[in-house]
Formats: sequence, structure tokens, C-alpha cells
Amino acid sequence: MNLKNVRNIGISAHIDSGKTTLSERILFYSGRIHKIEDVRGGGDGAVMDNMELEKERGITIASAATYLNWHGYDINLIDTPGHVDFTVEVERSLRVLDGAILVLCSVSGVQSQSMTVDRQMKRYHVPRLAFINKMDRTGANPNNVVKQVRNKLGAHAVLMQIPIGKEDKFQGVIDLITMKAYYFDGDNGEIVRSEEIPAELQDEAASARANMLEELSMYSDELMEKLLGEEEVSEELIHDITRHAVIEQEFCPVFLGSAYKNKGVQPLLDAITRYLPSPPEVENTGMDPQTEKKMVLESDAKKPLVAMGFKITDDEYGQLTYTRIYQGKIEKGGTYFNQRTGRKERFSRIVKMHSDKREEVDKAEAGDIVAIMGIDCASGDTYCDEPNYCTLENIFVADPVIKMSINPHSRDNSDKLSKALQRFRKEDPTFHVFTDEETNETIIAGMGELHLEVYVERIRREYGVDTEVGAPKVSYRESGQQAYEFDHKRKKQSGGSGQYGHIVGVMRPMSDEDREKMAEAGQEGEFYFEDQVTGGRIPKEYIPAVKKGFEEMMEKGPLAGYPVVGLAVELKDGTFHDVDSSDMAFKLTARECFREHFGRMKPMLLEPIMKMEIECPEEFQGSVVGQVSSKRGMIVETDTNNGVTIIIAEVPLAETFGYSNDLRSQTQGQGTFSMEFAKYAPVPSSIQTEIVEERKKELQPA
Repeated sequence: MNLKNVRNIGISAHIDSGKTTLSERILFYSGRIHKIEDVRGGGDGAVMDNMELEKERGITIASAATYLNWHGYDINLIDTPGHVDFTVEVERSLRVLDGAILVLCSVSGVQSQSMTVDRQMKRYHVPRLAFINKMDRTGANPNNVVKQVRNKLGAHAVLMQIPIGKEDKFQGVIDLITMKAYYFDGDNGEIVRSEEIPAELQDEAASARANMLEELSMYSDELMEKLLGEEEVSEELIHDITRHAVIEQEFCPVFLGSAYKNKGVQPLLDAITRYLPSPPEVENTGMDPQTEKKMVLESDAKKPLVAMGFKITDDEYGQLTYTRIYQGKIEKGGTYFNQRTGRKERFSRIVKMHSDKREEVDKAEAGDIVAIMGIDCASGDTYCDEPNYCTLENIFVADPVIKMSINPHSRDNSDKLSKALQRFRKEDPTFHVFTDEETNETIIAGMGELHLEVYVERIRREYGVDTEVGAPKVSYRESGQQAYEFDHKRKKQSGGSGQYGHIVGVMRPMSDEDREKMAEAGQEGEFYFEDQVTGGRIPKEYIPAVKKGFEEMMEKGPLAGYPVVGLAVELKDGTFHDVDSSDMAFKLTARECFREHFGRMKPMLLEPIMKMEIECPEEFQGSVVGQVSSKRGMIVETDTNNGVTIIIAEVPLAETFGYSNDLRSQTQGQGTFSMEFAKYAPVPSSIQTEIVEERKKELQPA
């Protein structure tokens, strides 16, 4: 396998931008499949949407992997979901990919989930191309979309093509590098016809090419000189500069097409092989657990193995672990060490995935994405040839924002339900399952109503268990509003060894400065602890116990039993006893201190606020905005384009349950919305009182 000709790419976008339709066309034109299916509308459904639920709803729920060959290049492709509820699927795919295609709708442009995906790409430093899809739609405006990509995503986006005809007259594209017009003939657009640029578009094409070259000249002195000297610029030079700027994540070339109408996909495939990096061109690093120093990994099959199991699925054949190999190689029957558990595991079967179909292989090397059957690991585990060799940075997992109780209709199905919940919890790190200590109910928590609804439906279909689901509950948080200086002593001495701990300091709300200090130290979280004790007033070995004591108490706040966030503790002084002080004594002192004094910080409840993007016909704008306001929502911006209004609002999660039905009835079924978690914000005091009262009733023993 020539690594220079390998591309590991993902397709990411907002809901309904046409990711899966684009994947389907890519597979068809590369000869991987021989019949195009559509995401919606009968048939067998798109290859990459292999779950029955996905076919019925016309949405992608789980990311699907496949591989194909395009003109001598091996491409590993992952199609990801657009709904924010399944955001972990995008997160873990981008973690292991070398490049991505950001798909945008030619009418809607940059939407809320496009911004989330963009943030994820930046988090993992993934170079990208943009593809403006649905060029055949009424209101298609590629220039407007490019402007939005620049303004909203801060990316240096430039059109590499211009359209021939717009909306229902969209016929093909003009390539600004070759200055040729491309049309897509045949029943499925499989024949690419190259022609001279139509006379009426020659001026526009010349102007667009001049603009493209000017933008690219920022990355090359040679190109700048050629433009100033009005010399001819070779295609090769343009490709080289574009490739270099894309790999450095400085430039975002934009391509056009309509996947559904089979136009513009082949030039995008050419751009993937031309501009996106091969595995050796991407710097991947791990950490040496012994020295805690950074290790640079090389895409070399002869080096020691470093691979990451980034996604897990369970089916009737056992566990399937999707794995990216960064360095070294794996062989069928070989044994490798899980770096987290230290356990040695045998890789008895290695398969290459094509959606839900699998093809056995004997080995896989650096740069490959394969799946291993039958090993027992967690999402994000690293495998190496030897124990304690290297660990890879794990996948970022967002906290769940919504929870509900779940019980089987019939007691006999309890075992099946717990088996299903265990499986889904293992597969999806954003899906949490726990037992409520007070009510003894099984609680499931996730990223949104749709997320939990899909799992309840999968439990019914895949395990045959009908369940009763409690009303959704919001995950509130508690936080202090003002600083409190404490001086707390714990003294228990009644014969034998006693317990003595004394701590002095201040509890206060966390500041931006605290978060910056934590980020610099490579930490994140909602608790900042600073040890300012000098002169051994409290021995160093007891300090971690004080920190742990506070941390443990933050799990349940005194106001309504919700987790405490945004707490900073500065430990300034204290005393200890030679005999009676211990780790445990200081931990209990900190716990007691929190229990007694946190109430003096004027605690308040915080609620999750969702960023909601609503799309509806212009005539319904007034009533939709009115309803959002009645739900304690705040309108952030509204934008009207071709009779369609896009409203961006921040709405408390507690007010969003059942909103899809409200919106449908208000807009005669024409409104759609998507939402994602934005931030936590204080609950109005009148509502806080109600929530606290309600919570007290819940927590009272029956």
C-alpha cells in the first residue's frame, strides 16, 4: 500500500445538507456500488444508512465507514450524522481522520450544526474542503454561502468553480484552474463531458479566476511575482499552493454541485485526492506514559504499533471495534496490549468495513482504518505492541443535558433491558445510565429528546422490550454567587486515635482567569483548587485529600441535590496534629466545611440554555418569534432569504420539550428546527423556588 495515495476523510454537515446522498454518489462513481439508492423514498435506502430506523426517518444516526478507490487513490470514508444529538459520532470520527468535507446547503448556507462541526474540525486540526450542495434549489446563492463561511466560521474560503446556470437551470460547473466547463451526462451523471466555457460566462469566469489566484497568492511569493509580471500561471503551481495551504489549515477551497441531481461529485473526488493530506503529511502525537513527554508518531509499518479504538458497536457476532492505526501494523492472530487496562488481547479477526458489510483482511498498516472483531475495550482505548508504550489523547465527550426514567412494561424483560442499556452505554459515551438512589428508578441521560427517543425505539426493535418512559427531566446545576472566607476545624478525640483537621481559605465562584490557568495546565472542569499554604502549616501529603473532599461534595449541592459547578477554593492556612491528622481526617474536614458553609455563598440554580435555529416561511415569522418569547427564549438574530426566515434563539431546555409539535402546528407543518447546548444560565428566582419545592418532594422517602 502506497501511503501517499491514501486518504482518510469524513463528510460532516448540518442536518439535511445532503451528506449521505453525497456519500452514495461517491460510492457509485468509484464503482463501489452499482445502483444509486436515495435516503428517502422507498427502495433499499442509502448504503451508508444501514439501520432500519435511519431508512424510515431519513436521517443518519450512527456514523458509517467504507472504503473505495478513485483513480489509484485508496479512500477511507466516514459518513457522519448531522443532528447535534448524535454529535459524539462526528467527534470520534474527526478525531481519527486526516481530512474532511464540510457540506453546506446552497440556500441555507452556514447553519448552527455547521458551526459545531467546524469547531470539532478545529479541535482536532482537520484540514477541510467545502462542498456547496443543492445548487439546483430555488434561491441557490454560492457567493452568499462563501461570505458566510468567511464571516461565521473564520475560514479563508474561495470558490474554485462557478456554476453554469442556477436553481432549476443548473447544468454543470466551470473549473477555474483548467478554465473548462464540465457537464455530467448519462442516466446518473457518470459521464463527465468537458467543453469550452460558454461565451456568456467567459467574463465572469475570468474575473473569478483572477480573484482565486489573488487569494492564493497570499500563500506563495512565486505566484505573487507571476501575477505582478502578468505571466502565465501553470495548473501544477495552483494545485501545489492549494494543497499546501489546505494541509496547513489556512485555506478552504469551495466546490459546487448537486449530489441528488448527480452533478459536480467527480471534480470533488479529484479535489479530495489532490488537496487533502495523506497519513504521513499529518503530524499525530501520543504521550509516553513513563516520561509524560510528547511522542511524534510516524505512519510507518516497521515502527512499534500505536492504534486507537475510536468507536464500538455490538451485534449478534460480538463487539466490533473500529480502529485507526497511526504507527506500525496489526496482523490477524497477533496479540497487542490495551494501554489503559494493561491487558494483552488477541486480534483474531480484522475486517474492512463497507457500511454494515465486512471483508476479512490478514493485516492492516499505519494509515488504515479497520475494525477488529471480538476484543473487549472501551471507546478511545489505545493499543500497542507492548504495555505502557504510548497513550493517545482521548475523544472529547460533552455532558448529557436531558434525562428520563425508563422501565420495562413487564418485569420479565428487566434482564433484556439492562443488557440493552449496558450495550448502548458502552457504544455511546454521551448516553449515560444510572440508578436514582432516592427513587430506585433506572435513569437514562443523553444529548436531547431525539437521542433518547432513538434509543428507546432501538430497545423495542432490537431487544423486543416495550418500555415506559418518564417525562424528560432537565439536568440543572448549582453554583455560588459570592465569595465566603472559611476557617473550619474538625476535632474528634475520644480515646484512641482521633481525627484532627483545620483548614482556612476562601470559597468563591470560578473566574475566567481560573479557567485560563486550568487550560494552561491541560485541565478542564468546574472545580479550581489553589494551594497557597506555606511553611508546612498543612503537610503537602494532606493537600490532595482536602481537594478530594471538596470535589466529592460537589456531586450534590445543598439547594436541590444537583451537581455544583464553577467553584474555586483557595486553601491559605490551617493546622494539623502529629497523631490525629491523616488523609481521611482532612478529607472529612473539607466535606464538613463545604456542607456547613456553601450555603453562605448564596447558591443559585443554573439551567441548560439551548441555541435553537428555526427555519420557517416568512409569513409565520411573527407568531414563531412570539411563541419563542413565551418560552422564556431570547432572539439572537433573524435573517430572511427568498421567503424563508431563519431565527436563531437561546431557549431554556426546560421549555423545549414537545416544541416540534408546537412549531408544526404554527407553521402548517413547514417549520423545522435544530438545537444544541449553548451554556448554563441562572434560573429566574420564581421558577427556582418551584424547582426546589418539586425536587424536595421527589427526594422525600416514599
